[in-house]
Amino acid sequence: MAATAAMRGMSAYRTQAAFPPPAVSQKPADRQAWIAAFRQVRDETERRAAPLSPEDQQIQSMADASPTKWHRAHTTWFFEQFLLRAHAPGYAIYDERLHYLFNSYYVAAGPRQPRIMRGLITRPDASEVAAYRAHVDRAVETLLAEATPATLEAVLPILEIGLYHEQQHQELLLTDILHAFAQNPLGPAYDPDWRFPRPEAQAGTVELPGGITRIGHAGEGFAFDNESPRHDVLILPVGLDRALVTNAEWLAFLEDGGYARPELWLSDGWLAAQAEGWEAPGYWRRDDRGGWVSMTLAGIRPVDPALPVTHISYYEADAYARWAGRDLPTEQDWEVAARDGALGDAFGLVWQWTRSAYTAYPGYRPVAGALGEYNGKFMSNQFVLRGSSVATPDGHARVPYRNFFYPHQRWQFTGLRLAQMRG
Repeated sequence: MAATAAMRGMSAYRTQAAFPPPAVSQKPADRQAWIAAFRQVRDETERRAAPLSPEDQQIQSMADASPTKWHRAHTTWFFEQFLLRAHAPGYAIYDERLHYLFNSYYVAAGPRQPRIMRGLITRPDASEVAAYRAHVDRAVETLLAEATPATLEAVLPILEIGLYHEQQHQELLLTDILHAFAQNPLGPAYDPDWRFPRPEAQAGTVELPGGITRIGHAGEGFAFDNESPRHDVLILPVGLDRALVTNAEWLAFLEDGGYARPELWLSDGWLAAQAEGWEAPGYWRRDDRGGWVSMTLAGIRPVDPALPVTHISYYEADAYARWAGRDLPTEQDWEVAARDGALGDAFGLVWQWTRSAYTAYPGYRPVAGALGEYNGKFMSNQFVLRGSSVATPDGHARVPYRNFFYPHQRWQFTGLRLAQMRG
């Protein structure tokens, strides 16, 4: 099931009409459609960066985040490294020195700047990164227009993963700059007109009777390798809430001492909460009158009780579920419940924590070559999130999609829905 029909939110951040592109298997390939999809994705990155000054684009506020300028350059390096070097004879590398600066974690591709030091890359500056992007864009479009059918067949799967990869960085661009702006006492706005979408889900539950079913990529359209192979799973009888947990509900947890009651927390979670001084979701703080406000992409705004809670870690989600006498769903629960659209607000608001560890599906094999490092090597000590968020570009999320983060991380648009085991 495509997720885009169920998504909504800031239309200003959802304009990728040419995305997703045609199926890679389509023969003959529609070159113009692929070029249009490429342009659309590349333009969206620049549009998201446009409100930011060169100084904004330089900042790195923590090791987990990256500067906007780095996102713009790294996604360009990805196409240059994996597409143009291998498949565009005669392509002129823009600047070999950039390979070290903008490789992320691809060990097979060579050495790279340590992640925590990305904010120290003041040169090339933002305008030079724009020139780098334009250079690579021209070469990719030329390759797509002029490649032989055999070359095009080899190129399109790499191009496709590159487009989805860049969309992931479009989301990170927003969440990383939000974290940076949250460190500024002035509370600067990325976009003063930005508004979080209103939830649409009604009360009630989606009931799963239990039994054996199949999950994972069904073989049609794009999927990351961690969504395969499709396999049988056992679902126990469970009910999933149609609605996400709201700020109002979270405030009840907070006011009941949720952040001060170690019996509600996993041991590692309690240690993390104490070490980091967590007393509320990320970006929440008291204003001068004692009310709760939050840093948003529109600047500092009052916490809206009706909106889904966000910027919470897995540890917080787990503690809340225990306080509520409920459970977090497994990722297979979530996938089965979301298939027919019955699961409210599944997409376009917040990524939803599950209690499933991020691990390989039975029979999983990473893709060959350096791109095999994309997902597989991170299958340790992380938890799966499902759905998509307000910052996720259109056409990106799908029902089998598996996002993943470490249990202490909370700078993404992460929230939760509750489940209840039956019987």
